[in-house]
Amino acid sequence: MHQEQHICTKCLHNLPYTDFHKHRQNPVKQTFYGRVQIENATALLHYKKNGMVQQLLHHLKYKGRQEIGVLLGDLLGQELKKEVSYNTISHIIPVPLHKKRLYKRGYNQVTTFGQQLANHLNAMYTDDILIKVNHTKTQAFKKRAARWLTTQHSFEIADTSTLAEKHILLVDDVITTGATLEACANALKKIPNIKISVATMSIAS
Repeated sequence: MHQEQHICTKCLHNLPYTDFHKHRQNPVKQTFYGRVQIENATALLHYKKNGMVQQLLHHLKYKGRQEIGVLLGDLLGQELKKEVSYNTISHIIPVPLHKKRLYKRGYNQVTTFGQQLANHLNAMYTDDILIKVNHTKTQAFKKRAARWLTTQHSFEIADTSTLAEKHILLVDDVITTGATLEACANALKKIPNIKISVATMSIAS
């Protein structure tokens, strides 16, 4: 799948890359300080309202352009496989959609991103362990406190043995307050001796 089909070479070069993977202490990891233990954390791009990244993710999420997830997963995967701290990851887990939203949209916008990361990191893409158990309205315009309340107890674990003592990478499209990823991580922490890292397509400014 040729990248030029999805975004021109000039635009690809001009995307607002963060390079957070090169720094253990970065805004993504700092988001979780005092909230949940995270091994490593990164985001590929800076997300700004009405910017190029917002347009890309809109087409991925609502227009069926899943090849954008492949592209972004390829870009980040090429970088993360160079980092020793990500080499022990055995499983990639996406933030799940509730089954009603999944049925309506037809796909999880994080799937192709996660699958491509798994290819680069020689990891397994696993989307049947973490489950969303209640259907909430979109988080896009909710303030931090409201997001925290609506994401608590929203996720459950289908199996606590498969990932015991594993290092997993939890992936999503955009990180803003980190509330959804925090709720996912807290659910995953029920698995014995699990280590959790986080990677997203973008981080909101």
